[in-house]
Amino acid sequence: MLIWFLPLFLLFLMIGLPVFFGLLAAPGILLYLNGQEKDITLLYRNVYNGMDSFPLMAIPFFMLAGELMNRGGITMRLVEFSQAFLGHLRGGLAHVNVMSSMLFAGLSGSAVADTSALGSMLIPAMEKQGYTRRFAAAITAASSVIGPIIPPSGIMIIYAYVMGESVAALFLAGIVPGAMVGIGLMIMVKFMADKYDFPVATRKHTWGERGQASLKAFFPLLTPVIILGGILAGVFTPTEAAAVAVAYALIIGLFVLRTLKIGDLPDVLARSGLTSAVVLLLVGAAMAFKTVVSLSHAPEQLAAFILTLSENPLILLFLINLLLFIVGMFLDAGPAIIILGPILGPIFTSLGVDPIHFAIIMSVNLTVGLATPPMGLVLFVASAVSGERVESIAKAILPFLLVEIIVIFLITYIPAISMTIPRLTGFAN
Repeated sequence: MLIWFLPLFLLFLMIGLPVFFGLLAAPGILLYLNGQEKDITLLYRNVYNGMDSFPLMAIPFFMLAGELMNRGGITMRLVEFSQAFLGHLRGGLAHVNVMSSMLFAGLSGSAVADTSALGSMLIPAMEKQGYTRRFAAAITAASSVIGPIIPPSGIMIIYAYVMGESVAALFLAGIVPGAMVGIGLMIMVKFMADKYDFPVATRKHTWGERGQASLKAFFPLLTPVIILGGILAGVFTPTEAAAVAVAYALIIGLFVLRTLKIGDLPDVLARSGLTSAVVLLLVGAAMAFKTVVSLSHAPEQLAAFILTLSENPLILLFLINLLLFIVGMFLDAGPAIIILGPILGPIFTSLGVDPIHFAIIMSVNLTVGLATPPMGLVLFVASAVSGERVESIAKAILPFLLVEIIVIFLITYIPAISMTIPRLTGFAN
């Protein structure tokens, strides 16, 4: 009877029950009906146990660092840096939007933070230059999925926690795929700019002006270098790196750039605390949900079913990408990873797929799901920031989703894209 936990969970989502409550109610009801009242206690105890983890502390720290950077005006410096180098191109502000997302990804690791921070600044600016509001919102939402791919990444921290993989290896494996998504989006922008005669944002900047913009952005751009460099050198763990990022953001904002005030801190702490609470509650509920997944023996049954479809890993990877893409349309990336990771990961590892490679396939696919209708979270954030309807943004984002799907399949079938850097640095075999 417990095998019905997933259909019941999906039913709860369809009637509008929040994901957190659906993750707990579906297995709880089935355990009760199955006469397993003792396991209900285990289910709800695991909500706390799922959050009580040192590696997961990195998530609220990285969110706080991103919030401090945003409040300190650092987002504006990244936009100015991008504009100095790309603003003179046709469709310049759209290019700037994508480039800013790639740079901001190295600070926050969150698609929602990216959409909110950059969207509030660039969507009105793009509209003023003649872009439609729905296009501006669509490119903002599409480029924001780069946030959880380029390190640091909250989603990859969750995957490493659930599956026992190296956070550093996952961070390194995400660098090239993240860059590919950004470059792919800029190629699409170039094609659309030529076709629809998009405006040029600014005149071509001199190298002196570009140098000044680079100096202004120097300290923010140093953040990912400090984070990744410290982890790779063994100076600190990913969790400690997140705490260092917060300290660095505070020092830069308060004392170096002086764009952050002490009076800003209560609101910054409240906002990052609220966002972190949502994520950690979802992680805790998903870990409890995972308990019932194991009790139901669903992983073994699903593995047996998948292997009956084909024994060819390439065909199975294609089918799993379709499954993940559909799941990503309805379920947030964090809970999806916690629920499906332990089920799918061992299947593909047994077929010879490197666990780090599969982690990147899964993480990138589910991250793209954040911008996929009907339930993509960043679509709703972009709608809130721009005032445009979600359905309108969903139509405008389709060409960019096509680019991201192509990148997913390239990552899937060319392992070297994600595995080269981890192997060169000794973090993967």
